[in-house]
Amino acid sequence: MTHPTSSRRTRLAVLLGTAAVLTATAVTAPATAAAETPYAAVGAGVGTGIGPGPVAATGTGHSQHAGTVPLTTYFTGSAYQLRDTTRGNQRTLDAMNQTGGGTLFTDPDNDWGGTGTPADRQSAGVDAHYATAVTWDFYKGVLGRNGIRGDGTGVTSRVHYGSNYPNAFFDPSCFCANYGDDPATGKTLATLDIVGHELTHGVIASTAGLASSGEPGGLNEGTADILGTAIEFFADNTTDVGDYFIGERVFTDGPLRRMDHPSLDGHSRDYWSRDIGTLDPYAASGPARHFFYLLAEGSGPKEINKISYDSPTYDGSKLLGIGQDKAVRIWYRALSTYMTSTTNYARARTATLTAAADLYGPASAEYGRVAAAWTAVNVR
Repeated sequence: MTHPTSSRRTRLAVLLGTAAVLTATAVTAPATAAAETPYAAVGAGVGTGIGPGPVAATGTGHSQHAGTVPLTTYFTGSAYQLRDTTRGNQRTLDAMNQTGGGTLFTDPDNDWGGTGTPADRQSAGVDAHYATAVTWDFYKGVLGRNGIRGDGTGVTSRVHYGSNYPNAFFDPSCFCANYGDDPATGKTLATLDIVGHELTHGVIASTAGLASSGEPGGLNEGTADILGTAIEFFADNTTDVGDYFIGERVFTDGPLRRMDHPSLDGHSRDYWSRDIGTLDPYAASGPARHFFYLLAEGSGPKEINKISYDSPTYDGSKLLGIGQDKAVRIWYRALSTYMTSTTNYARARTATLTAAADLYGPASAEYGRVAAAWTAVNVR
């Protein structure tokens, strides 16, 4: 597999971040009013059927990245909208290649996206609406969180943001996520992992509030990649299968980032070093991503969902994973309970160890493997 070139990394220097070069006009989503459940038991079911008047409905979407998917829509009595009243009234808009405002997607027959190609503008809306619903279901069903802010409010998504804008970002000022289109392929950036990444920035802002630079900035971006990856696995989508790559479905020259061996993107660090806080937050997020992969899956060669990985360790240790489900719960508890805006890698180690002790006990195998995984990325 090829990997991003340095020129491409420069072009996408702020891709998937909280800050945007372009500033969005506020679009406010209307508000409406953690037991350990394995992913497979939670599901991402949608919709309640339609009635004679305004009501939630189940539509069919043809996406660019995830195949044919179910969509929870809203029937007004005369047309359908990409609005989900079952998930906090989340809405999906066509930004019309502008950087402010947007138009709510509507459809006469509740079949969306045409053939699922960029030629149909609805198809990008399908990707965003579907992935946003999956993200809601992941946080609520797996982690017991009621929406991104925890207050039951749904997010507004805007696709076709800007003109040839190969970027995506979460804007807390309007509680909205914005997705451009890749100029080379025309494809939307609203994939499962990128949507999960962006909406996780909203979760981070509502919990630890990790800063955007230095080591906290690396942990901020690393957290968004970690939980975005978990959301992709949770979706259990047969077209966009779970993997430990970020953005692999959008770009033709390989994933933007990866978890198992971060430095293979030509930019990220595999291990912590004293200068990690001087790097851009994407490069600095490498040890966090690598830690999570090692904790979940272990080191060395393996195949997951027909994809081969071979994850190294700083000290040559051979690690066994605890599974992604437990690794996710440990990271989320650390984020939501023990991390703060100034948490660095050393404090992240302490936070995750404390979270592991809370969930599984200080003498548990899980606690010991958290410690070993941090040591394996040189955080001691």
